Amino acid sequence: MNNPTKTVVIVGGGSAGWLSAGLIAAKHNAKGTLAQQGVKVILIESPSIPSVGVGEGTWPTMRNTLIELGISETEFIRECDASFKQGAKFAKWCDGSDDDFYYHPLVLPQGFGKGDLAAHWLATQHNSDSQQPQSFSNAVCYQEAICEQGLAPKTIRHSEFDAIANYAYHLDAGKFAQLLKRHCVEKLGVTHISDDVVAVNSDDNGDIASVATTNNGDISGDLFVDCSGFKSLLLGEHFNIDLVKCDDVLFIDSALAVHVPYQCDDSAIASHTISTAQQAGWIWDIGLQSRRGVGHVYSSRHTNDEEAKQALADYIGVEVDSLTCKKITFESGHREKFWHKNCVAVGLAAGFLEPLEASALVLVELSAQMISEQLPASRDAMDIVAKRFNDTFLYRWDRIIDFLKLHYMLSSRTDSAFWRENRDPATIPQSLQDLMTLWRHRAPADLDFTSNNEVFPAASYQYVLYGMGHQSDYSGSPHKLHDHDLATAQFAQNRKLTQQALNNLPSNRDLIDKIKQFGFSTM
Repeated sequence: MNNPTKTVVIVGGGSAGWLSAGLIAAKHNAKGTLAQQGVKVILIESPSIPSVGVGEGTWPTMRNTLIELGISETEFIRECDASFKQGAKFAKWCDGSDDDFYYHPLVLPQGFGKGDLAAHWLATQHNSDSQQPQSFSNAVCYQEAICEQGLAPKTIRHSEFDAIANYAYHLDAGKFAQLLKRHCVEKLGVTHISDDVVAVNSDDNGDIASVATTNNGDISGDLFVDCSGFKSLLLGEHFNIDLVKCDDVLFIDSALAVHVPYQCDDSAIASHTISTAQQAGWIWDIGLQSRRGVGHVYSSRHTNDEEAKQALADYIGVEVDSLTCKKITFESGHREKFWHKNCVAVGLAAGFLEPLEASALVLVELSAQMISEQLPASRDAMDIVAKRFNDTFLYRWDRIIDFLKLHYMLSSRTDSAFWRENRDPATIPQSLQDLMTLWRHRAPADLDFTSNNEVFPAASYQYVLYGMGHQSDYSGSPHKLHDHDLATAQFAQNRKLTQQALNNLPSNRDLIDKIKQFGFSTM
């Protein structure tokens, strides 16, 4: 049981497989002058199983991931049809009216942590002398204004990964996987085997000793990373680790995805994800360089494929018969544990939740980073690392479920059973109900979350709560309004930053065109 960890075998490609391979190889020296003392990384990818490849949204964490992998931002944008993402715009989530929208930006509220600006913003909304009510995100953050004008988060004069406004990316998942594959093999020393895994061979202690392949025989390893997608070939099928379903909380279980061409080559590229609520789900709209990725995610218990396709066609503005969609069905949930013996699951093999708030790729990044950073030196340390990994990611998955549910339970839509049932307390986790009790009287704060493994910060909860019309009652805590001068200064500073950004930032399309032509500075 004291065998050193010298070989990591990853089963499955796609974004999950290649991100895992790359982050492990980059940190553990799979290639270079010390390669003989490093860790060998082998990735086995089936030539016959296509990647799901629908997820096109990332988090700002992807910038650090690309840096760790050694991939330049210029190369990434050129190769992956990528564009800049500065948050999400939620349309028709509150009451379904045409002017119903709010933003969840990626920039923290102005002065976050210095005082409770939400209390002061709410007070201005209740002041009969106030002018036209201003959205919470507009009052405390300049990013909504940037997105509404289609502007980029920086200029071509910035260095790679530097920015004026925090940002993530939209990308073509298939092209991203190809870039990762090429980089991992050519630059990071990952061994790529194109073959089908047909059996799993066990060791005497119950570990995986090797996986059998069609053309390359048995591939042995010390740690196996299951990136085999929904099939979960190793953790699910071999070890029989059950899926813990959460479809009683999150009803979405189906998706129709389609590529929509731009009307012309210089069409504007949205600088944010657009999520537009429908009667039984919502439609995503993501702008890449060459096309839009649009899809309808919905609950099959509350609508059918034909109605969902019609809603998607109505949104795009085409005849339903002309719409050729990629259909995906899934079970919302996650494995009851993610690391068992010498096998750990990453990506869809670990579980899947609907794509609201783009949590899929960030969970891959976080998983791969933790595996890489805490890679056990030998088998006798692996069970300790596995327990830590499981505790960390069970917590993270539960908090993501809470945050996604928040969007639905706050809606006041009554036009369908889908929205009405989402407000049923029986469908709301107790952990979220407890938080909502606290937030009846104040804004979400960092101290409401007790772990250093949070995925969504308190600021994100503020943007969603107050974007969807939640009213915290501060009558029992008037001291929150005592720092009036600080709040006034922060609101003024945000107005100043907003004007500077609007005056100085190029459009998303203009910046991307310049990157393709000239590239960023690497200084």
